[in-house]
Amino acid sequence: MAAPQIVWFRQDLRLRDQAALRAAAAAGPVLPLFVLDERRIVRAPGGASRWWLHHSLSALDADLRALGGRLLLLRGSAADLIPKLMVETGAGAIHAIRHAEPWWPLIERDIPRLQLHDGNSLVPTGLLRTKAGDPFRVFTPFWRAMQAWGDPPRSVPAPTRLESAPMPEGERLRDWGLLPTAPDWSGGFSDWQPGEAGAQARLADFMDKSGRYGARRDHPDDDATSRLSPHLHFGEISAADAWHGVADLPHGEPWLRQLAWRDFGLEMLVQFPKSASRPHRAEFDRLPWIDVRDGDGRTLLTAWQQGKTGYPLVDAGMRELWATGWMHNRVRMVAASFLVKHLMIDWREGERWFWDTLLDADLANNAMGWQWVTGSGVDSAPYYRIFSPQGQAEKFDTRAYLQRWVPEFGSAGYPPPLVDHRWARERALAAFTGLKG
Repeated sequence: MAAPQIVWFRQDLRLRDQAALRAAAAAGPVLPLFVLDERRIVRAPGGASRWWLHHSLSALDADLRALGGRLLLLRGSAADLIPKLMVETGAGAIHAIRHAEPWWPLIERDIPRLQLHDGNSLVPTGLLRTKAGDPFRVFTPFWRAMQAWGDPPRSVPAPTRLESAPMPEGERLRDWGLLPTAPDWSGGFSDWQPGEAGAQARLADFMDKSGRYGARRDHPDDDATSRLSPHLHFGEISAADAWHGVADLPHGEPWLRQLAWRDFGLEMLVQFPKSASRPHRAEFDRLPWIDVRDGDGRTLLTAWQQGKTGYPLVDAGMRELWATGWMHNRVRMVAASFLVKHLMIDWREGERWFWDTLLDADLANNAMGWQWVTGSGVDSAPYYRIFSPQGQAEKFDTRAYLQRWVPEFGSAGYPPPLVDHRWARERALAAFTGLKG
């Protein structure tokens, strides 16, 4: 009789196009496992991500039960729990999808008979190189290399049944306390459907409207984007599955290019893991950031977090984020630029806030986005690119978006701007230019 095979689910909470599950099922009876590892080496998910994780795990367990199995839940050190589980169950191997976060290799080195499989990106991370054999540091040539590599493999359907291995009882999901209580602030998340079925439904919806994406993706009052980002982060749909859903459609390339940015972010995280918390360009640590521990700095940061800056596009985005766990990408750039270059607050303060409030909070993409705006990353906007919130609102005709999220705009109840745009721009330019000296 074949030995049981453990499938260690991480940020790949799906059955379709799941290489680890496929390999395990081919070798023996399957024991599906998820470990909530809360040690300090693992960055704990933020509040919004914890809500999503709860519902995604619940959906995965239901999908497994429909095939005759279930999801074993354990909490603690994965490096300690998994070897013990292998002894207890007589497992022959453990299968997992390879991921880019820097803590995974630290955990994986202590797990025997671990077999890692590709499936988190369009192209296996680390495979694409420049002609000199170096990692890419600029997205455009990276994108060209991806195009030359060709389409990712076609996705593989989910199994129709599983031979399940006996397993211990495990923990109960509701005991993990992932959902907010006292108060429950997740009411605005009701439009989301975590889980594999929700991911496939979201992809199908985007396929129907993808022709609008190229022309309307920067307009926050037009629902022209895919909103697949939380599903991709939690691996409820593979990047390859999303790619093939759009690749054959007319006008699909602009979105595929954006999907490739996700691969680029993973590549940068693997090559430069410290960039998740430190500027890639070390000189940016010399910027005169405002102290936000108390006083005026804390007041400015709080106003930004609460959407009370006096700039309606920034405020609309921050309120949308708090209410729904998501923010339109164009508005993310404007809100992030405002914090860093109008308020002169360290980008890491914004990164931490987004980490806690975004349903799609992703270590690679979140840090890359903030460093891009700041100008401190590998492939970043120039330091002198400073978005005008008012100019962006006018350019992308955001009236309906502003009316929804900032209904008091134009009335006496709306706060005045925290800073004057022209003055803030000149201050930021002086500070950033000083780095060249």
